[in-house]
Order: sequence, then C-alpha cells, then structure tokens
Amino acid sequence: MSASRRSGTTDELGPNEPEQPDGADLLAALLDGMDAALCAFDADGVVTHWNREAERILGWTAAEAVGRQGFAGWAVRSADAQEVEGRLLSAMRAPGRQVHEFALLTKDGGRVLVRTQSAAVRGPDGKPAGVYCAFSEVHAQIDLERSIALSEALFEDASWGVVLVDADLRPAVVNAHAARALGIGRTSVLGRPLGELLAQGVEELESALTHVLAEGAPPAPAEIWVSVRTSEGEQRRCWRCGFVRLASPLAEEPVPLGVGWLFNDVTESKQAEQEAALLRFRTNQLHRAARAAAECEDPSEAATIHLDFALAGFADHALIDRVAGDPAAESEGPVRLVRVAGTPSGAPGPSLLTGQAGLPVRYAEGHPALQCVDRTGAVRASVGAVPPDKAREWALARQWPGDAVHALCAVLRSRGRTLGVVTFLRGAGRSPFERSDAVYAEDVAVRIASALDLAAVVRR
Repeated sequence: MSASRRSGTTDELGPNEPEQPDGADLLAALLDGMDAALCAFDADGVVTHWNREAERILGWTAAEAVGRQGFAGWAVRSADAQEVEGRLLSAMRAPGRQVHEFALLTKDGGRVLVRTQSAAVRGPDGKPAGVYCAFSEVHAQIDLERSIALSEALFEDASWGVVLVDADLRPAVVNAHAARALGIGRTSVLGRPLGELLAQGVEELESALTHVLAEGAPPAPAEIWVSVRTSEGEQRRCWRCGFVRLASPLAEEPVPLGVGWLFNDVTESKQAEQEAALLRFRTNQLHRAARAAAECEDPSEAATIHLDFALAGFADHALIDRVAGDPAAESEGPVRLVRVAGTPSGAPGPSLLTGQAGLPVRYAEGHPALQCVDRTGAVRASVGAVPPDKAREWALARQWPGDAVHALCAVLRSRGRTLGVVTFLRGAGRSPFERSDAVYAEDVAVRIASALDLAAVVRR
C-alpha cells in the first residue's frame, strides 16, 4: 500500500508505479534476513519481535514467542528466569550495549548456551521504551572471535610470510614478515604485479596461484626458488609455500576472492641438503673410481678411470697434462706440459690416452695450467659475461674445447714432486667453479697423480 493511500487519500496507483513496501514489511524482512538471532521486549518485558534465526536456534516460532511475558517457563528455566530477565531489562537503564552469557531452553527441552548483546530502545521522547537483544550460540561466537584473532595474529605476529592475493594475482594484504622477505614496505607492495616484486620465479608462483584459484588448495606445500631484489643485488631464496583458496561466506555459491599464500624461507636448510647430497655423491664416485682403477693392469688407464668418474655431474671436459722430462730433475727454463689424456671434443665418451709423441702443448705465458704448476695449488678461471664468439676465442686461445667458459686446474703431486696438471672445464650451461669444487678436484688429482707416478715407475 502506498504512503498516499495510508494517509487516507483516494489517489490510485498508476499502471507503471510499483507498490512500495510499508515500514512493517521492511522491518520484518530485515529482521528475518539477519545472521544473528534477535528478539525485542517492550518496557513491561513482553516479547515484541522474534526473527527466524532465533526460531532456528531455539525452535520457537514467532507466533509462539511474540506476546509472551519474558522468557519464564518456555525459553528459560523458571529458577533462572528472574535473573535472566533482570540482566536483559537492565539495559534500559544502562548506557551502551550489555553483553551477557546464559542458557536458554529449546522447544524440545534442550539447553543452549548463548551470548547476548542487549541495548535500550528509546521512544520519541528519548525515554527507554524497551530492549532489543541479539544473541548467538556461544560456540559460534567463539569460532568467529577465534577466526578474527587468528587473522589479526597472522598479519601482525606470524613468523612466516602471509600474503592475500586477489583474483588478478596482485597482493591485497601483506604481513610484516612477508614485506621483509620481499624487501619492500607493507603498503608499497599492495596492488603491484608480482613481476615487479621478484626478479625470478614469478612464472612458477603465478602458475601455482592460478591453479589454486581454479582447482583449490594443493595437498602439500610446494618449494619455489625465487630471486628477490635487494640493495645488495639479487638474492636467490627458496620459499616453502602453502596456498588456500579464499571464497566469500556471504555468497550462495562460492565466489573466489583470491588466494591466501603462506611461505617460509628454507634457503639455508635446502642448501645444506644439497651440499650434503653432493658430498655423498662425490664420495661415492671416488670410492667407485678407486675400485675400478684397482682392476686396471695399466696405471695410465687407471688415471683415465679416475678422470671419467670425476666428470659425472662435475664438468663437461677434462684434460691431464704432465710435466715434460723428469719431474725430479731441476729445470731452469719455463715449464712445459705434455697432453697425456683428455675427453673427446665431439661426442661424449671415455677419456683417451694421448701424448705418445711427447710434444708440449702450446700454452701461452700466464695460462691457468702453468699458474697451477707455479703455485702448486688450484687455479680457477672464467671467461665472464662476453658474447659467444668472444667466449669461443677465449677457450681456443688456451687450447681448450670451444664451448668451455669455466676452468679449474688442480696440480698433480706425488712423492713430493709436481707431475702435472688436471684441468676440468664447464660449458655455458653450468655455474662457475667454487671453492668446494676445488677441494674435490684436488682429491681427484691426488689419485690421478699416484696412478701416473706408478705408470712412470713401471715403464722404467
């Protein structure tokens, strides 16, 4: 009924004029649509309103509840009725809202512990005209409070990174730990593409987030390697990541709001695991090489056996050069090296014995192999960041295969004498040699030197 008809006029509604709901209909719709149970009392304690959520919790319908005097005898035990009603109606005389917890009775005789919020309803003259009371089951309220507390704790005090990513894969909320891990402020990161925050690993991370939006959370955490931009340059980090899809609890059908991304930095533990695995593998290779070399009748062949086992997972090419002449004799001239063995320069295969003619290799002054002999220690060399043609010229000028860009030379020592040099070479697809690689190369060099020394004794 329109407002004009309620006022007593005779104006009729036009054909295109929708009928407007009156205040009572609107109020009833609002009350029944609330997620919380709600009832109201007038100044005498008579129930005036009762919504559907209250009916769901207690089982009493609005027709059964409205008009009753208080809760005594139906929604509250008679022994507790006076105390409960007194606490509820005291809100008319108190400022603000009052929060209480007590037990109510359901229609089937059960008891429900509820938490109530009550406040005075004032009339046009400003005097209390009644009380409204919103209540919910205590466990549901506690669950809500726990969820809110957990959310606040995650974004303030969590010891791992927490990022809420929206459906466009842009950070919407970031906690302090995640901001520190990304090397940027908490507000500066919001709304920016992930590609602006990470130097490497963006594709893998975005693929994981897209999968979670489409399929849901993965069954286990994922480890993702990324590179983070810092003031000292890019740093490579390993993050153990967990993902959960976020959906709106207010929609009838799940509507994805984004992804909750939780991560923890496990770089140090992953590097320790990798180093331990590498050490086990290399120790096993040395053991297998020693057993295989022990079955060789020719000590020179035993030297190539050690070289082949050392190459696995370590280098792409390897060369053995021995000092020309008698290592025990003192020589005043420059050191000359003769190629003894090397890996094939074309297709992969076992190392080949060479150097029967005894011709020295044309190493220029300052060559890493000659430096290794002079220093009696390992020498590392790399071509650096140069075009491929320049890298090839660098390798060929040092008498190495054209695809070599990293080199590691280890001296061959036996019985207090320098017998030669073993050189390990890596291509562009591998990282430069590190100090730990030099230690392994020196272990291999000791075994090769012993085999070459034995071969010289056998020949004499």
